Amino acid sequence: MKQIITALTLILLSSAAWAEEFIIKDIRVEGLQRISAGTVFNYLPVKVGDELTENDVRGIIRSLFKSKYFNDVQVEREEGVLVITVSERPAISSIEFIGNKDLDSDELLKSLRQIGFAEGQVFEQAMLERVELELQRQYFSRGKYGVNITSEVTPLSRNRVAVRINMAEGVVATIGEINIVGNNSYDDDELLDELESTTGGWLSALTKDNQYSRQKLSADLESLRSFYLDRGYVDFTVESTQVTISDDKKQMFITVNIAEGERYKINEVRLAGNLIVPEEELFDLVTIRKNSVFSRKAITSSSERLTDRLGNDGYAFANVNAVPEIDRETREVNLTFFVDPGRRAYVRRINISGNSKTRDEVLRQEMRQQESAWISTGDVERSRERISRLGYFEDVNVETLPVAGTSDQVDLDFNVTEMASGSLSAGIGYSQSDGIIFNANVTQKNFMGSGKHIRFGFNNSRVNTVYSFGYTNPFATVDGISQGFNLFYRETDAFEANIANYTTDVFGGDINFGIPISENNRVNLSFGYENTQLDVPSNNDITRYDDFIETEGDSFHAFPVTLGWSSDTRDNAILPTRGLSQSLSAEVATPIGDLQYYKLRYRNNWYTPLNDTFTFALRTDLGYGKAYGESNEFPFFQNFYAGGIRSVRGFRANTLGVREADQPLGGNLMVTGGAEVIFPLPFMKKTLRSFRLSTFVDVGNVYDVDQSFEADLLRYSTGLSAIWISPFGAMSFSIAAPLRDQPDDETEVFQFSLGSTF
Repeated sequence: MKQIITALTLILLSSAAWAEEFIIKDIRVEGLQRISAGTVFNYLPVKVGDELTENDVRGIIRSLFKSKYFNDVQVEREEGVLVITVSERPAISSIEFIGNKDLDSDELLKSLRQIGFAEGQVFEQAMLERVELELQRQYFSRGKYGVNITSEVTPLSRNRVAVRINMAEGVVATIGEINIVGNNSYDDDELLDELESTTGGWLSALTKDNQYSRQKLSADLESLRSFYLDRGYVDFTVESTQVTISDDKKQMFITVNIAEGERYKINEVRLAGNLIVPEEELFDLVTIRKNSVFSRKAITSSSERLTDRLGNDGYAFANVNAVPEIDRETREVNLTFFVDPGRRAYVRRINISGNSKTRDEVLRQEMRQQESAWISTGDVERSRERISRLGYFEDVNVETLPVAGTSDQVDLDFNVTEMASGSLSAGIGYSQSDGIIFNANVTQKNFMGSGKHIRFGFNNSRVNTVYSFGYTNPFATVDGISQGFNLFYRETDAFEANIANYTTDVFGGDINFGIPISENNRVNLSFGYENTQLDVPSNNDITRYDDFIETEGDSFHAFPVTLGWSSDTRDNAILPTRGLSQSLSAEVATPIGDLQYYKLRYRNNWYTPLNDTFTFALRTDLGYGKAYGESNEFPFFQNFYAGGIRSVRGFRANTLGVREADQPLGGNLMVTGGAEVIFPLPFMKKTLRSFRLSTFVDVGNVYDVDQSFEADLLRYSTGLSAIWISPFGAMSFSIAAPLRDQPDDETEVFQFSLGSTF
């Protein structure tokens, strides 16, 4: 305002000084320090040779003030020379922020530069005041209402200034109280549980759930609205919201006034439009029915199911809108789903990106959606899941893109994020008596990007000395039949593995085949040979070992045949959140060998999401073995074992079950399992896909040949587990508390493993 008055005064005074017009013979600018005379001439509305009038004088002063370079402008005449005297505004030499912790200084400087408040620019007090207001607004949006922002402008030489902005951020205002007014059908506690905002608890220092923000309050109001709409309250409204702040600006008090309205039921459900699919089939997909309570969630779910069904028949851009007709007198709703399938689309091209190592053909082998075929949303999703289950990729995304210039073609863009497919696989355990136990293998699940599996093992731990080599081609034929083989040599000291004292030297191998019988099911078949040399020390105290050697000998040739079935519907091979993986196998040592026995085993891992954050998992592992034919006893070195991080956590590896001479023997019957609730690392703004935690309950034991299953003998444990997909492989950790343990059980609270999941 002061500048406008000054400019107007100068215009009036200058106008009064010009009694007559004159021809400009020259123009002289005085008072310049940083700004060049050429810059001033560019803003002047007159030039040498022009006839200067009273209006021209006003125009000169207006133009120069409008440039924002000057605080003062005077226009004078010296004979034929036009003299313009100016006083420059200072330039910003530096901008410094003091006390800002929430706002990054570099980001602030970048944003101020975009509005013209930066080093080298002309300083304007009005602009600085706007900057202060904007900074205050940003802190308010973060819940810091006690922020105090002051500025210091220090004059420097050569008409420059240094700007310092001091920010006393204060603390984030916490929520002192939340009141909901107008709720009659549901009590306060039930409604408050739906809100992200809380008055705090013992974890609030980490979760920040008691800190106020406008954005969080808006989300909470929408959560309330969804809560009521999902329970039939069609007329629910949030009438008003009052937010007050304490005098010290450290606490917020929220009052939400609501009107519940009446509860509505569904009177009739109809389908309309171009149905394409038989109406009866579509009705089966609608989850909301006549006489059920109105639910927006159920309506949305039904619309999505109908859309997906049409998408399976190629209608990728189908649109299903649910239109309610509300009868407020009867408090009933007639619901009509209007179906617009759009045009049927087919896939022009499938594009794959992100696979810098893995060949395209490895991914295309898993595709269930084909190019030049009608698009099926189910086939697209199955393709994505099958690629995820390969275990080569951390993330798999697919996007459906319309082809420009057409209405019936789409492209599918699959984008993958590769993870290390070669790994050092190791198991590490610790016990007070044995210290650290280590074993290692090298596995390349995606050899040279071909999808073929190569395994090479060398182990020289106290338990095992192992040399092994394995190869598998998952797509040996175009029908998806896999072929592979394994060769191995293994020396085992059972005593070092917490088992009774004996050693075995085994060499052999097998060839194996995998035959797909459906989308998610395979039959596996292998033929093997094993040569076993058994050694039991002379000072051994286990009588059954001596009896077995006396009856069966200590050197064996075995020709095992294994028939198995596996099924996998998980959404991810490494860290699944939904689906079921199970396998059943029968291994039979054929009569052409020295030993005749069979082993049956069933494994099961089931995952289901509880919500967007938590996943529930169940695990089962059952095993049974028995001798047949001319063999009188099941080989003890083929026993099952339980305990350890892959079995019943909290108990030392392989130590559960029957004992003799205070040494664990394992058994021919194994029953283990567990339940887990899996969740991501808390207190992280961004979820780490490669790391997650779980709380678990494990159960299990092994039983001897002369025992039958007894539930009373089962051992239990509970605790906290973590899994991290590290650059070295999958690392698993657990802290467990054994339950129902017996005096002779060997327990371990902390266990960990590198290179395998469980």
